[in-house]
Amino acid sequence: MSLYQPEPVEISTRMRPGEWTEASLEELVTTYRAKILAMGAAVSEVLTQVVRNDDGSVAVAVSWNKGAYADEPGGGGFTNTESTVDTAEA
Repeated sequence: MSLYQPEPVEISTRMRPGEWTEASLEELVTTYRAKILAMGAAVSEVLTQVVRNDDGSVAVAVSWNKGAYADEPGGGGFTNTESTVDTAEA
């Protein structure tokens, strides 16, 4: 029996308009990714999502999708390394 937990790990936050800059946003994403990697995630298992809202707020989520079955060959693979969603563009 394995102690493996297939649920994803996520670090996320939302920031209001004026609470962030492009530089602070980049630093935050880098910090969140480093924390997930320090937990044991492979770079290929880390997904980064940044959502910019029309009101100037931003939502950031960095997650480690561990996959469904780590004990199976090829299991646990999540191939996206970064996904950025920008809803402010029209």
